Amino acid sequence: MKLDPSFIWTAFLQLWSAVPTTLLITLVSVSVGFVIGTITALARIYRIPVLSQLSSGYVTFIRGTPMLTHLLLIYFGLPMLVDGLSTHYGLGWNSAKIPMIGFAYISFSITAGAYLSEVVRSGLLAVDRGQMEAAWSVGMTTPQALRRIVFPQALAASLPNLSNSVIGMLHGSTLAFTVSVVDLNAKAQIVASTNWKFFESYVAAALIFWGLTILIERFTGLIEKRIRVYSKGGVA
Repeated sequence: MKLDPSFIWTAFLQLWSAVPTTLLITLVSVSVGFVIGTITALARIYRIPVLSQLSSGYVTFIRGTPMLTHLLLIYFGLPMLVDGLSTHYGLGWNSAKIPMIGFAYISFSITAGAYLSEVVRSGLLAVDRGQMEAAWSVGMTTPQALRRIVFPQALAASLPNLSNSVIGMLHGSTLAFTVSVVDLNAKAQIVASTNWKFFESYVAAALIFWGLTILIERFTGLIEKRIRVYSKGGVA
């Protein structure tokens, strides 16, 4: 077996058609997961009755089980729930109408929510409590203080961890092929199967993932630089 460098370039070009799917899965899961994570983090920090305990259990379970397991549980469990409810209430709607990528969106969003919850929580805890007390002293409500004072500072503190989570979800999106979603990883397998040049195809996929990761890191670096300028009282 010989390495075929020319096929690496051929595969590289063919794999770009799957990049939008991979990015979309990452974007949806991180965005929805961030909302879930923020709610979960606030529930735990402020110890909201019942919701706090449920949030802790959710984070512990998701972080304690593999990402692939979450996907398979959603893939096999959600249709049972949807079909059961549809039959019971006569909705006339079944799980066959759920697109395959929908299972990936739901599963990865739930997974991202648990991990981002810890990222958000660590960022919120990094902000001195005196900030909240100062906001209260000038008449701000708790939601106003969180939105105007605490969240911006927490975001700045948690930006490196947030970047790592985005990169982790980008790489984790490769699991979507297990439910027949043609993401970057699945496309590499399809391209390779035409002439069994799997090594070259996966090298091309690795290069694309590497490039996307570098872009995320550079983008995060620019945001951090801008935040540092403002925190020093400068003008960006």
